[in-house]
Amino acid sequence: MDSTRPESKLRRPIRRISDEVDHHGRCLSPPPKASDALPLPLYLTNAVFFTLFFSVAYYLLHRWRDKIRNSTPLHVVTLSEIAAIVSLIASFIYLLGFFGIDFVQSFIARASHDTWDLDDADRNYLIDGDHRLVTCSPAKISPINSLPPKMSSPPEPIISPLASEEDEEIVKSVVNGTIPSYSLESKLGDCKRAAEIRREALQRMMGRSLEGLPVEGFDYESILGQCCEMPVGYVQIPVGIAGPLLLDGQEYSVPMATTEGCLVASTNRGCKAIHLSGGASSVLLKDGMTRAPVVRFASAMRAADLKFFLENPENFDSLSIAFNRSSRFAKLQSIQCSIAGKNLYMRFTCSTGDAMGMNMVSKGVQNVLDFLQSDFPDMDVIGISGNFCSDKKPAAVNWIQGRGKSVVCEAIIKEEVVKKVLKSSVASLVELNMLKNLTGSAIAGALGGFNAHAGNIVSAIFIATGQDPAQNVESSHCITMMEAVNDGKDLHISVTMPSIEVGTVGGGTQLASQSACLNLLGVKGASKESPGANSRLLATIVAGSVLAGELSLMSAIAAGQLVRSHMKYNRSSKDVTKFASS
Repeated sequence: MDSTRPESKLRRPIRRISDEVDHHGRCLSPPPKASDALPLPLYLTNAVFFTLFFSVAYYLLHRWRDKIRNSTPLHVVTLSEIAAIVSLIASFIYLLGFFGIDFVQSFIARASHDTWDLDDADRNYLIDGDHRLVTCSPAKISPINSLPPKMSSPPEPIISPLASEEDEEIVKSVVNGTIPSYSLESKLGDCKRAAEIRREALQRMMGRSLEGLPVEGFDYESILGQCCEMPVGYVQIPVGIAGPLLLDGQEYSVPMATTEGCLVASTNRGCKAIHLSGGASSVLLKDGMTRAPVVRFASAMRAADLKFFLENPENFDSLSIAFNRSSRFAKLQSIQCSIAGKNLYMRFTCSTGDAMGMNMVSKGVQNVLDFLQSDFPDMDVIGISGNFCSDKKPAAVNWIQGRGKSVVCEAIIKEEVVKKVLKSSVASLVELNMLKNLTGSAIAGALGGFNAHAGNIVSAIFIATGQDPAQNVESSHCITMMEAVNDGKDLHISVTMPSIEVGTVGGGTQLASQSACLNLLGVKGASKESPGANSRLLATIVAGSVLAGELSLMSAIAAGQLVRSHMKYNRSSKDVTKFASS
């Protein structure tokens, strides 16, 4: 879209409040703000009144609770209580008035705009120290034969045609801060229109084009309130198919969303080698999502009392009843405790049906914490998650005990397949696996990374099927084992993955594209016959695909093919100098 303007239009005289502009053409004297009338900086004033409000509210609640317990009339107040009530009212009035500052400032800014006598197309936008948008005059245009300025001028607003004058007014309101960008969906009632207006406002404020980021052809209603906030478009990621993967007697075409060349082709070659050798087998070892809150006591002795209480088998049934109220699919399996001084970490493990289950287990944990408050009133809940879970971080507890689905997948690859399809040998693969995946990873101090590239396959399948990409961290924990069998002729390969975190309902799985990929695998939605069966099957497919990817990449490295294949398939032939930032 063209952001240039005719020279004659830029040269016409413009009336200004002040002629003080810098060499960028920006105002050195911004218009006054309502917050300038405060005796302290705005953030300090807010902090004082917020602290005052919650402090006196806490004090009054405690005083009234004591009066109720002691049967003292509530209308009998002390001098300190009177002062607290006055402080509460004063801070409340301030906080209520604070939300009107932006409203007042919008009138000030609007009044100042009238004196500038600028058309909307001639406005440059600048974010000042208060992060509010103010309008400044453009820099004077130098004659053509004059020397260029030493520093480049800021990007000019990019203006695109909109569907209606009403949309144009809304864009202007977003740009000048009158309408918050995050509230467009609720104000307009049209998610797609909100995305288009937000996108146009962003382009005008930043002076940079979003051309190439598509906005059409997406159901923005489907992400409202659950997948993404303040959308301005969507990113396109190609989806390739590897397979068929022959796993446990069934064939699966595996969708992989990636921008890395050779990845799908390599995984597809591994699938072919597995298929020609009779297929792979998998077993699910464990299925349980975890959440670990952290609580604090006045002493380590009290923390130990709660630890013994939670680990006592006689109390498990009552704890399960409280936990399982969160969902009909939530079933508490175990509670593991660990103490650090007077702090107690409680790792709850539960089944979650076909959902990945983080929200489900969190609600169950909150129910148990509320239940424990009656017997342990001195328990101070520091956080619903104390990182003993551990989510989206490499952690030994997940590597050793598992989180989500723990899966082992294996296959025996015939000698002729190793030679003809993988272009390698059994002996070289076994030796490379020992020196690379096992010894090399140990030297590197790897945690769960005893593999060639499990994260590649896990990420690609996660993105294609609507999983949480950040959980690739622990879901890619994998140890790859290779061994010569049948008198050294054939290759036994296995992958052990203790913490695959997947679901087939909730989150991004319900989006149209991701739902289609799940449907391709036959695991779309919740299993009606056996709750949790679809998510468990998806975990085994992930492990089987990792097995195929490990087999192919290791063969390429052993045969010296890795660099050649990437040079052929993973390098663009386009001139990248043509794609400079615009």
